[in-house]
Amino acid sequence: MNLPESKATLRQQVRAKVQAVDPEQRAALSGRACALLQRQTIWENTPLIFFYAPLPDEVNVWPLIGDALTAGKTVALPRFDAATGQYVACEIRDTVRDITEGKFGIHEPGPHCVAVHPNRLDLVLVPGVAFDLQGRRLGRGKGFYDQMLASVRGTTCGVAFDEQIVDTIPVEPHDVQLNCILTPTRWVQP
Repeated sequence: MNLPESKATLRQQVRAKVQAVDPEQRAALSGRACALLQRQTIWENTPLIFFYAPLPDEVNVWPLIGDALTAGKTVALPRFDAATGQYVACEIRDTVRDITEGKFGIHEPGPHCVAVHPNRLDLVLVPGVAFDLQGRRLGRGKGFYDQMLASVRGTTCGVAFDEQIVDTIPVEPHDVQLNCILTPTRWVQP
């Protein structure tokens, strides 16, 4: 099996595992992952955090955005730039006023929100389909996050349910390795 086929098969297997978890249980597990992140030193010491707008099969980190804003942290989210076909990190200050529905139906910063260069991001929370404990990530297959992560100098953290952790992720040269992995039950720094 070639690399693209291996990735496609792994995506199907992991998605099936996550879908088998009851939505209420996924919500409870998301709460545990958020609480575990807030107990990490990096959470306390990080002034600029890049979040993601979670899809139903991803760990819901959205409640942490309000906590971060209340704590005086700078918060950024991805906004799709149709002109470049890439995601841009943009600062938000209010989860109601600054959020709009993006091209793919995902919440993102409105056009008035200021772009933040990826090399300024201190902590980047990264969704994905699957992760391994060596910091490798399998995304949805479009490469949007890998393009942005290539410029990040801060800590990159894969966020996943335990069902999304696999022994090994097949990688290609453009795939970016993450600094840590967060699940509802563990914080791993490869």
